[in-house]
Amino acid sequence: MNTSDITKLLHQREPYLMVSEITECDQKKIIAKKIFSGEEFFLKGHFPDAPVVPGAMIQEFCTQSAGILISKYHSPVENYNSKSTKGHALGVLRKVNYAKFISIVKPTDFIECEVELEEKIENLFHFKARVIQNSQVMAKIGFTLTNISDDHLI
Repeated sequence: MNTSDITKLLHQREPYLMVSEITECDQKKIIAKKIFSGEEFFLKGHFPDAPVVPGAMIQEFCTQSAGILISKYHSPVENYNSKSTKGHALGVLRKVNYAKFISIVKPTDFIECEVELEEKIENLFHFKARVIQNSQVMAKIGFTLTNISDDHLI
């Protein structure tokens, strides 16, 4: 799945779109890549001349990847990339259960995340994720997402 396919399943756009490619996706698991250009907005100040990918952006990468899985397999609307989704927000971050950043992620080449749906209870989706760079686990994150319909939006 490339960027064009991804934007049909997510409302995030550049410069905030963190998912570059999907290599695997089913109802329980998604594997995604973030390919770095080195010009990402969050690298300019984190840190000049020694860029490090912020933990918040690593979390966002995992969250967006899980959001694609939700949009593709657990969506209350048929086509998320249409005007009919107005009033629906899919894959909204509800809780970060844990986040362990094992090593510094540098914006060289790419990172990959493996996100697994552990449990779905009504409108809550409990995920665990591993972020990998150069075959090394860089982070482990557990989080919960939810879908929000128009009657819950302000």
